[in-house]
Amino acid sequence: MDTDEILDIVDENDRVVGRSPRGEAYARGLRNRCAFILVRDAEDRIFVHRRTATKLVHPSLYDMFVGGVVGTGESYAEAALREAEEELGVSGLPQPVFLFKFLYDGDRGSWWSAVHEVRCDLPVKPQVEEVAWHTFLTEQELERRLGEWAWAPDGLEAYERLKTHRGQPDGPSL
Repeated sequence: MDTDEILDIVDENDRVVGRSPRGEAYARGLRNRCAFILVRDAEDRIFVHRRTATKLVHPSLYDMFVGGVVGTGESYAEAALREAEEELGVSGLPQPVFLFKFLYDGDRGSWWSAVHEVRCDLPVKPQVEEVAWHTFLTEQELERRLGEWAWAPDGLEAYERLKTHRGQPDGPSL
């Protein structure tokens, strides 16, 4: 993870108000931008993974999104494609489809979160620096594990908002 990577710092309306190295932004709790991508395979299953223990934010927790920070001058769309390809270890993905954006405000910081979705029919070889374990789960399998596994809180909030966005606040059918 590049703690020297420069990020745009944004306000509560997602307007750029400054720039900061990633490590400093995290240490000082400066609001930045992130792209979240829900990945489905050819069988419509969702990519689920456990984050590595070396992650600065939410280490060793499970997540149903791949993604990461949006670099300075980068769009959410550019970051979504870059992050999805990097974390999945593939190239040639279609552009992830933007679904919605929300302001995440958690105990580890605050970031504008742009939620996307993409289908990946390619064999994945997840990035070892980011992904400690992975599988593809059906929506029903994922729902069953929500109460069993420790999930990254920002990904869990994005997932709950995605269900509401799709008109399914109480269960699958994403």
